[in-house]
Amino acid sequence: MTAVFSHGRLRLYLLKLLDDGPRHGYELIRLLEERFLGLYAPSAGTIYPRLQRLEGDGLVTHTAAGGRKVYEITDAGRAELRQRADELTTLESDITASVQDLSALAGEIRSEVRGSVRDLKRELREATRQTRRTRWAPPAPGPVPPPAPGPAASDDERLLAEFDRRLAAFGTEVSALVRARRLTDPQLRTAIRLLDGALDGLRRLLR
Repeated sequence: MTAVFSHGRLRLYLLKLLDDGPRHGYELIRLLEERFLGLYAPSAGTIYPRLQRLEGDGLVTHTAAGGRKVYEITDAGRAELRQRADELTTLESDITASVQDLSALAGEIRSEVRGSVRDLKRELREATRQTRRTRWAPPAPGPVPPPAPGPAASDDERLLAEFDRRLAAFGTEVSALVRARRLTDPQLRTAIRLLDGALDGLRRLLR
């Protein structure tokens, strides 16, 4: 859970969202994700226990609809919102600041991911060129002319073409994921480590 919701503040924000109208748990998760521009989304294991506690405290109630529980704020819940209006205003300001910080951090991480992808693609392309030069370098002078290329040469070209295709698809897909902002900060950090690990492994392989 993001630090902005420490010390029971998520409970207050759930009441605020329910004050706008009845919601089921998934809608609350989606609204929170939208509020954080997709950079944070609470899990069901975070939201539903808090809704149950709010219900136990008489601040919300629920009805069953279509196999889902739809939660609605009670008069007691609205009274708590009024009593904590100043705290809610502060919370909204903290959320705005948190979103700005997360956006800046995500931008830095995405730049690192794009840089790692570019480095990986550049080194792989160079390795491919080196491999082609090595495979197709003219033989050393000698009295016996080399045999004409056979089926193996065709297989090599096919494998190199497949390598180029997969490398291009890899870069395109990773870039699309980053641009779509579907990766969380932990996922982006893991992606950077994976790219660095893949690049190190290929460097060792192609030395």
